[in-house]
Amino acid sequence: MLTKYILYTATLVMLFLSPAVADTYPKNQKIDVLNYVFRIVLSDDTDEITAEASVDVRYAGEGVRMLRLDLVKASAALGNKGMTVSKVISNGQALSFTHEDAELKINLPEPSKQNQRSTYTISYSGIPATGLKIGKNKYGDRTFFSDNWPDKGRNWLPIIDHPYDKAMCEFIVTAPAHYQVVSNGLKIEESDLPNGMRLTHWKQSVPIASWLYVLGVARFAVQYVDTFDNKSIETWVYYQDRNAGFYDFAVPTRHVLEFYSSYVGPFVYEKLANIQSNSVSGGMEAASAILYSENSVVGDRNERWRNVIIHEIAHQWFGNSVTEYDRDDVWLSEGFATYFTLLFIEHAYGRDAFLQGLADSKKRVDAFQTKNPQYRIVHNNLSDMDQVTSSHTYQKGSWILHMLRGIVGTDVFWKGIQSYYQKYMNGSATTADFRKEMEEASGISLAEFFEQWLYKPGALQLNGTWRYNAAKKEVVITLEQVQTDGSLFKMPIQVALYSGTEKPVIETLQLNTKQQVFTISSNAVVDQVVLDPDSWVLMDARLSKK
Repeated sequence: MLTKYILYTATLVMLFLSPAVADTYPKNQKIDVLNYVFRIVLSDDTDEITAEASVDVRYAGEGVRMLRLDLVKASAALGNKGMTVSKVISNGQALSFTHEDAELKINLPEPSKQNQRSTYTISYSGIPATGLKIGKNKYGDRTFFSDNWPDKGRNWLPIIDHPYDKAMCEFIVTAPAHYQVVSNGLKIEESDLPNGMRLTHWKQSVPIASWLYVLGVARFAVQYVDTFDNKSIETWVYYQDRNAGFYDFAVPTRHVLEFYSSYVGPFVYEKLANIQSNSVSGGMEAASAILYSENSVVGDRNERWRNVIIHEIAHQWFGNSVTEYDRDDVWLSEGFATYFTLLFIEHAYGRDAFLQGLADSKKRVDAFQTKNPQYRIVHNNLSDMDQVTSSHTYQKGSWILHMLRGIVGTDVFWKGIQSYYQKYMNGSATTADFRKEMEEASGISLAEFFEQWLYKPGALQLNGTWRYNAAKKEVVITLEQVQTDGSLFKMPIQVALYSGTEKPVIETLQLNTKQQVFTISSNAVVDQVVLDPDSWVLMDARLSKK
């Protein structure tokens, strides 16, 4: 995915003016899951999984009487798919529980105490309705691949299925021995068992959001490509695609890891695996173990899939390590990954490729804006999980970051990004958190910018004229905002004044009202004026000589 910039606003007045964010998930700040251990048995004879999940909880407050987890219950409405819980045990004691729809509510034996640590073991089984795809891949081979985004993990795992609560995880998978198993983190055991079965244990020791938990079970060809910072870079592809897959994924993974580590901050995970799967159509940035479409392996290292690799690796920083606290702020993941893909492209492949990426993103922004003129990037209610992302959260979000870089300058932009990442690494952040870091880095208020670009809909459209007054030796530029959606933007916009073969003079105009006239002194005769010569502003603009 391709990202651009975002900008930040900092006054309390604007905070109160901004629409209230209202992610509807029932958060409980007194419950903090530290670690999940999933013991799962898979079979070739049935799609039913038999599982046991141990949930290690720290209570951040006293008085909690019930632990609520997300887990979809088996039902006729799902074709008898879903999970059935047989028992819940804690400290050797069976606990009562209710399991209705997608909620598992465990009654605690006594109210929680401050900083209490408890572990609950849940035994369950069933056929996942979604979330874990069990079926044939493109070669007709049976495989098992997770597909948890945005809240489908609850179809096969008892979890707090929301990005605000991050936890470590372990997958201990028993499956027929002809399969290999890949998951988050490090593989700490692989043992053959009786009856042709194999146990594989993966452990993720860095807290991540539940939708980033990953499981892949297939007949893989596995290559240990390289290392970065003493961490393994791996390729996992169908054994039939060994040669093409090893070739495609060998680059540019290490180069990308080096770039983001240098410019943003440390890569926090224990490995980076690129994995071919049949559960996603593009890429899915699961922490340390990225899933790609099974059709991504073609053996030619084409630009499309190269950019998908860059995008999914960018997510290891933004979305994975720094995770949006609410899904309403999903642009902090997708907008960032989209823009940071372009930043790597600029670094590795040149300015022209970067500008082409910006132009391609603008086309998608324009097309979406035409059909959805009232859409705004920071939502006020994401109760419909089908609406979590759009091209605006990706491409317009990336353009907002690009405009931020243009306003504060490249050096300050990187300073703010590094501060933001360092502060919220392995945690969660909001748009307000990001704004604060960028304001502190730049020393300016970005409240108005954030308000108009993130919390309000609209698209900037300019019509203008210019003329050179030889008698007064000045250029007169008239600009009018002509968008009809009711929006009004306040933005700095550069203008380039050309005089013959001389290097152009760059001036900055400040848009404040619907129509403005700007006068710029120039002893040299100006024969051409170009608005936004370096493509810093997301807009449609027409400027003609009067």
